[in-house]
Amino acid sequence: MKSNSAPVSVPRPYKIPLSVLVVIHTPALEVLLIRRVDVGTWQSVTGSKDFPDEPWQDTACREVAEEIGLDARSPECELLDWGLENQYDIYPRYQHRYPPGVTRNTERVFGLRVPAVQPVELNPREHTAYQWLPWREAADTVFSPSNAEAILWLPRWQSGGHLR
Repeated sequence: MKSNSAPVSVPRPYKIPLSVLVVIHTPALEVLLIRRVDVGTWQSVTGSKDFPDEPWQDTACREVAEEIGLDARSPECELLDWGLENQYDIYPRYQHRYPPGVTRNTERVFGLRVPAVQPVELNPREHTAYQWLPWREAADTVFSPSNAEAILWLPRWQSGGHLR
């Protein structure tokens, strides 16, 4: 027997206001940027924890895999937790994704060194295009001030011996 009722939509759970920013780069400081589907702006990989106790590194690896199809734990990659956290106001257009009353997000910054510029497999629900740019140009291209600042840190990490 066929039902005439409309499909029931399950409400999405609220996002946790704890997220990662992963600056993906080559040893030559070429930076991967991906363009958002919803607003068309360029950014690095970002995403929220799935549960409050999820380790930051696990969130970073999951988001990289989900958004660009890359295994951040691969032996040729080096994922580094920079130990930096940004706190910022959640943009009004995204407030509905968070619990009522939540207005700020904490973002943990990671760098992910890959051996060379390479093709990536975008999640089409989230991103429409990607490009590899020299670090200064990438910093000028991203929409988010915290993303630009993180990209501008790359040469300091490289020259300070923090990254190989």
